[in-house]
Amino acid sequence: MTLPPHEDAAMATPLTDMDLYLQRLGFDAPPAPSLDTLGVLQRRHTAAFVFENIASFMHAPVPIDLPALQRKLLHEGRGGYCYELNGLFLALLQQLGFEARALTARVVMGTGEDALTARTHQLALVTIDGVAHVSDVGFGGMVPTAPLRLDTEAAQATAHEPYRLLRRGDGYLLSAQVGDEWRPMYVFDLQPQAAIDLEVGNWYVATHPDSGFRHQLRAARTGPGYRKTLRDGSFAIHRTGADSERRELADADAVIEVLRREFELRLPQGPALRERIAGHLASAAAAAA
Repeated sequence: MTLPPHEDAAMATPLTDMDLYLQRLGFDAPPAPSLDTLGVLQRRHTAAFVFENIASFMHAPVPIDLPALQRKLLHEGRGGYCYELNGLFLALLQQLGFEARALTARVVMGTGEDALTARTHQLALVTIDGVAHVSDVGFGGMVPTAPLRLDTEAAQATAHEPYRLLRRGDGYLLSAQVGDEWRPMYVFDLQPQAAIDLEVGNWYVATHPDSGFRHQLRAARTGPGYRKTLRDGSFAIHRTGADSERRELADADAVIEVLRREFELRLPQGPALRERIAGHLASAAAAAA
């Protein structure tokens, strides 16, 4: 039996809508593949493309092939989660000439840095002038807004919070500084990821009964000095150096209004999303009573 050749996670086909993609990120022409360019791309991407999990929340398929990603993110007015946002971003970086490949991570935020969780987060390793960085545009409300060097454990500034990477065995722990506290986010190593690895991780996130993305509605985006987050019926604006502003949304119509106004999402037509949100909020209220 002849085994198929190894396939890495690089996109097999080029971006067909790169000009539109770059325009969404504020570029009239392809920029040079430099560290400065990567920083601008990452910061603008987290503001322009919303982290959201509406499809998995609706128990709908979440394809991550390149044509599907371009269609959803560039033409349908939607966002996505890590396998979508970082998948499309990786294709852009590679087409611009960056030395970049996919990595996967185990999310430990809220569970403790030693928790052995599944590899359910995609990010990118980008090497520029021989220096390795990680770049991530798909980690929701705490997404780093700048590339982070791997060769230092010092705190690294971004347009929002500082981050740091600490060695953990043969891998790394990424943490964010929130106030005076360092909060662990995820652990990862540099093992190459094949396209099938990303497919399996995405399948788990989108379809496994234990995946939180099937049971919680989430959205996040960044902007100059702020982050906006939505978790079910709770909407918050977190401003750098100031107290967060949070409000509880009364019903499904209020949630949909926030998704449209604050996150500028073009939502699916028909009543299904509203009904799903309404049922979810009612179930949560009953459980809390």
